[in-house]
Amino acid sequence: MIKAIALDDEPLALGIIEKFCQKLDYIKLEKVFTKPNEAELYLEKNQIDLVFLDIQMPSKSGIEFFKIIPSTCKVIFTTAFADYAVEGFNLNAADYLLKPFSFDRFKTAIDRVKEYYDLLKSDPNHEDNYLNVRADYSLHRIKLNDILYFEGFDDYVKIITIHMKPIVARLTMKSLQDKLPNNQFVRVHRSYIIPLSKIDQVKNKLILIGEKEIPIGGAYETDFTKYFEKEK
Repeated sequence: MIKAIALDDEPLALGIIEKFCQKLDYIKLEKVFTKPNEAELYLEKNQIDLVFLDIQMPSKSGIEFFKIIPSTCKVIFTTAFADYAVEGFNLNAADYLLKPFSFDRFKTAIDRVKEYYDLLKSDPNHEDNYLNVRADYSLHRIKLNDILYFEGFDDYVKIITIHMKPIVARLTMKSLQDKLPNNQFVRVHRSYIIPLSKIDQVKNKLILIGEKEIPIGGAYETDFTKYFEKEK
């Protein structure tokens, strides 16, 4: 059973979420809130699996509220403004529902959360093995072991993997780095993050991953050397 709460400054929107949750036997909507401070107090005292979170609220935005939600809790953003979609997915939300949403679309989002918890129950380390990114209007789940390197371009990152074609996601290198396990990936240049396990050779200030030559930036050389020597 998925235990959920909902936060939205519009009672009508909360009513729709309540109605839709009642149609599914694997989610229980514990409580709804119109005020962020009340939802925050509830989260401090109760263990919740999922938060339905409106983005545009008068006292505190959903983006701000997201930062206080425990990392073990999944979030589905709900909003009437499509412009917030990219920002929501950059925060690694489970899904994004654009109001007004249908029951079928709602169920798809809940099923995605259910699948996550089912996998987590069968394999506690499952989520640590994947990177979730939004690109080309789709949510991509990429195996960390398949990643060859990341290349940054302003606010976009190109993800090069073994089996898939390159994926270009709207994401900063800093926010990407925060998503990755720091014992497996290291930033070696302003524009590159690499997995230590995929390094074939280090020659002067170049890293070879297959035929790709990746420069080591001066500002990152010390950290890379520390990680590389530790992993050898």
